[in-house]
Amino acid sequence: MTTALQKKHGWYLVAIVLVALNLRPALAAIGPLLQGIQTDLLLSFSAASMLTTLPVLAMGLLSFVGFRLAAPLGLERTIGVALLLLAAATLLRFWSPSASLLIATALLAGIAIAMIQTLMPAIIKARFAGKAPFMMGLYVTAIMAGAAIAAISTPLLADSLSWRHSLGHWGWLVLLALLLWLWTMRPSTAQACAQPAPPAFAWWRKARSWQLAVFFALGTSCYVSVLAWLAPYALELGYSARQAGLLLGFLTACEVVAGLLFPWWAAQRADRRPVIAVLCVLQLIGFTALALVPDTALLLWVAFIGLGIGGIFPLAMIITMDHIDHPVQAGRLTAFVQGVGYIIAAFSPWLAGMLRDWLQSFTLAWLALAATSVLALWLGAKFSVASYQQHYAPAEVGA
Repeated sequence: MTTALQKKHGWYLVAIVLVALNLRPALAAIGPLLQGIQTDLLLSFSAASMLTTLPVLAMGLLSFVGFRLAAPLGLERTIGVALLLLAAATLLRFWSPSASLLIATALLAGIAIAMIQTLMPAIIKARFAGKAPFMMGLYVTAIMAGAAIAAISTPLLADSLSWRHSLGHWGWLVLLALLLWLWTMRPSTAQACAQPAPPAFAWWRKARSWQLAVFFALGTSCYVSVLAWLAPYALELGYSARQAGLLLGFLTACEVVAGLLFPWWAAQRADRRPVIAVLCVLQLIGFTALALVPDTALLLWVAFIGLGIGGIFPLAMIITMDHIDHPVQAGRLTAFVQGVGYIIAAFSPWLAGMLRDWLQSFTLAWLALAATSVLALWLGAKFSVASYQQHYAPAEVGA
């Protein structure tokens, strides 16, 4: 590889990371500011859950049609359009006079994020080939890092700005990502996926597709529920808004550590199941303790949850992509898994919010998430290396 190509490759990697950093602030910035938003806009907990539920639901629904919508422009240009939409949705929050407009921006952001998340795995698999597991880990870690940065800094911004301005300022980071993305793809007309795409495959007819989708849904349900409700829960425990934001930031920082550590560990072995088992047990302990004994060692329980969630998310993507060699087909399977998974997970913050409204407590919601960790442990035990080609023979999927 020439020096110029290496430099181009390096900038492309930076662009992917910068895009990933923008895929969670639209959601993560809400929690630490929720008390002020609820007071200003008169939102109940179940209504406020729409700020998380609708974007996640959009991520699920758009995953099924993302590749079809991207066909006229190509994968890379479509991501550019999605970044422009995400910037518009975020900047509109500077002027959110009502709950309906704020929720509309959440929905628009979810549509943009859905398109990016659907297409990016195929681009990574094509561009980075044998390094795809490492790159997926880096990409997902950057997503969680974006959540950490937003959770920590948004309440700090709110000390001197209104909640609207604190949310809207994340639009500048999206615009920066858009400019870098356009700059890295402009000099080259190479397609993101050089191999011709084989015919579409009916993923929903395979039991393994649904197993992977449910596994992803369980981990994502934990992720989006904690993203939505950990900061409000901390406020109920007596923490200030800044402390609640820092607690959410600490959790997402643990997710970043896990996103680097556990994919690296998984890459050292063909069988990823022991790694999955450790992550599920961490989640189980963390959520159970958060529900029953939050005051004894809150930071420890939050760390367990963060490490578990932070590892499960990239492992679910890596295991899905392990099943298929062809980049586009692997991307389509990943899109199916994300589509089903996000649709299921979208309802978890709403259910948790309803439980909070009814019971005046988050305890049952945390225990329900602990139960999902047990189910994820059972499902994860099925993902042996030998089972990959049993479910997706190379000739069958055109790999």
